[in-house]
Amino acid sequence: MSMRDYVRNMASARTGIRVIVVVSSVALILTIAWVVPIDHISYSPVSVTSAVIENASTTPEVVAVPTHIETPDAVKAVYMTACIGGTPSLRTKMLTLFDGTELNSLVLDLKDYTGTISYRGTKVAVPAGGYGCRIADLPEFITELHARGIYVIARITVFQDPLYAAHNPTLAVQSLSNPSGIWKDKNKLAFIDPGASEYWDYIVSIGKEAYEIGFDELNFDYIRFPSDGNLADASFAQSVGRKKREVLRDFFAYLDLALASTSAPLSADLFGLTTSAYDDLGIGQVLEDALPYFDYIAPMVYPSHYAKGFNGMAKPAEYPYEVVRSSMDHAARRAVLASTTPLKLRPWLQDFNLGAIYTPEMVRAQMQATYDAGLTSWMLWNAANRYQREALAEKGVIDVKSVETAVVSTTTPQ
Repeated sequence: MSMRDYVRNMASARTGIRVIVVVSSVALILTIAWVVPIDHISYSPVSVTSAVIENASTTPEVVAVPTHIETPDAVKAVYMTACIGGTPSLRTKMLTLFDGTELNSLVLDLKDYTGTISYRGTKVAVPAGGYGCRIADLPEFITELHARGIYVIARITVFQDPLYAAHNPTLAVQSLSNPSGIWKDKNKLAFIDPGASEYWDYIVSIGKEAYEIGFDELNFDYIRFPSDGNLADASFAQSVGRKKREVLRDFFAYLDLALASTSAPLSADLFGLTTSAYDDLGIGQVLEDALPYFDYIAPMVYPSHYAKGFNGMAKPAEYPYEVVRSSMDHAARRAVLASTTPLKLRPWLQDFNLGAIYTPEMVRAQMQATYDAGLTSWMLWNAANRYQREALAEKGVIDVKSVETAVVSTTTPQ
C-alpha cells in the first residue's frame, strides 16, 4: 500500500469531527456536530457544514468548515479563467451552461500562466505583483458551486511562472547568450527550471491551501520543460546532469507524497502526443511516468495541435473524431500495459476555432471518440470561455453509445 493510499484510508475511517465546548467552570462537555461524508452520486445540493459554538455572554459564532464533493463517475467539465471567475456577472452568465445540461464539473484557474494566485486571501508566500486576475470571494464562490452540485477543480500552472522567476532568477531557466538574464519562450514568458526542488514546495503549499478552501481536485498544468522559443539558448542549471523525464518523474513522486495528507484527487495535463509517442517529446513528459502518481491524466488531444501528416491526415483539425479516437485508444492500451485503469484518462477536448471552424457536431464528435475508446470523462477547453451549448447533451439523457465500453487491446499500439 502506498503512502497516499494509507493516508486516504485513514481519512475515510474518520466518521466525524467532535466539537467540545466548555460552558462553565464545571467540566461540562457537549458534543455539537459530526461531519458526515457527502454522497454526490445524485449530484444533490451540498451545504457547508458549520459548528455553532454557544456562549452565554456572546452571540453564537458560526465556524465554516469547507466540504468537498466526491469525484463524479464521469467528469464532464468546462474551463473558467480567473478573470471570468472574478467578475460575478460574467461567471453567472457562464454558469447557465450547467442548467439542464450534462455538465457537472468546473476547472477554475487558481494559478495562471502569469504566476498570479487568484485567491486574494492566500496565506502562501506569493511574490509581490502579478498581472493576472484575482477572485475576491473565491471560497464563497466555491461554496456556491457546491450548492449547485458542481465539482470544482483547481487549475495550477506549474513551471511556466514569470512572476516567481522574476523574484527568484537563480531558479529560473537561464539564457546561455545572456548569463545575467532569464530565458523566455516565444511569448516572452519565463519558466522555472523543473529541477528546482525549492520551487516544488511552493507548488505543494498552493495545493494544500486550495484543498483547505474547498477545491475538490488539484489539476497541474505546464508540468514540463519549455517546448518553444529559442531552446538552444536555454540552460537548466537546476537539472544539470539529469534526463528531463527523470526530473519530472521525481517531481510527480514528490507532489504525490507531499499532498497525500489532503486526500485531494490529483490530475495532470499532458501534451496530446504523449498518448502515442514513446520518447519524452523533448519536454520530459512520458505517459507511463505520470500514471502512478496521479488519480487522473488529462492529455490535451486538441485536433488543431496535431501536425500535418498525423495518421495520414493533411489537416488533423478537420478530423476531430479520428484524432481523439486514435489518441485515446493508444493511451488506454498503454494504461492497461502499465497495470492501471484506462478510466484514469480524462482528455481535454477542443471547443475553439483553430485549424477549422468548430461546430457543435465537431465538439460532440470528440466526446463520442472518447466514449468509443472505452472512457467516460472529458473536459472542454476554450481560453475565451465561450462554449457551445448545442454540443452538450441534456442532463439525464443517456446516449447508448456513450456508455458502451470499447474492448481495450493489450497489444502494443503501432
